[in-house]
Amino acid sequence: MMPDPVESVLVEDLVGVVLAAGEGVRLRPLTLRKPKPLCPVDNVPLVDHALGRAATVTPHLAVNLHHGRDQLAAHLEAEAGPVAGSPVHLSVEEPEALGTAGALGHLRPWIDGRAAVVLNGDTWSPGSLAAAVQGWDRERVRLLVVDDDRLTRSSRLAGALLPWSEIAPLEPMPSGLYEASWGRLAAEGRIEVVRWDGPWVDCGTPARYLHANMLASGGRSVVGPGSKVDGRVVRSVLWEDSVVRADEVLVDAVRAGNLTVLVR
Repeated sequence: MMPDPVESVLVEDLVGVVLAAGEGVRLRPLTLRKPKPLCPVDNVPLVDHALGRAATVTPHLAVNLHHGRDQLAAHLEAEAGPVAGSPVHLSVEEPEALGTAGALGHLRPWIDGRAAVVLNGDTWSPGSLAAAVQGWDRERVRLLVVDDDRLTRSSRLAGALLPWSEIAPLEPMPSGLYEASWGRLAAEGRIEVVRWDGPWVDCGTPARYLHANMLASGGRSVVGPGSKVDGRVVRSVLWEDSVVRADEVLVDAVRAGNLTVLVR
């Protein structure tokens, strides 16, 4: 499925949940500067990309927080939100992150009988979800599987549509959706898999993160606001307020202030 990047259709009794509580270990040292969901792709934080996708089908949006929660909360509370007049609900997980299933269990009082579209806050996958919700029966889980018509434990997911019947039993305790729900449903033939052929990049490593930026920018270097470039920059990403000196040539790199990560 190739999504239309501008199409939207607001669905009644549907909420959007962006999962953003992970630690981002594989993306270090960049995630020592910012939580992974705040790392920008084409100068837009990953969490904002995900919220924008969810907003193509619902104005009711939530983000779960744990690692880097203060920075994420400050960003999300300062933003007007992807839908005018619709602030993002923040679900803080303490004392530990609850995983994909536990996050929804913690959000049950807010979800309150509605269905949910669930997105990862650390992947870049632009475009509308309008086509993904068309024809959904709200009885089965519908999974958007990247480049595949089958579901396995290693499947890459561009999103998930969950009926309330599958959210209601989830508990606010550390657990994953595959173990708590999807594995059983798949064995019973009760999961609907929809192939997702649109752009999708897991930004879990510096190389994948740089790749997402190059796809988003059409291969041009991405220069953050307030940055000063006197040298040469090739296929690279500069976070805000970074500097490239006149004697420097930066190739296949991510620069975050005085930190430079080379991708080889």
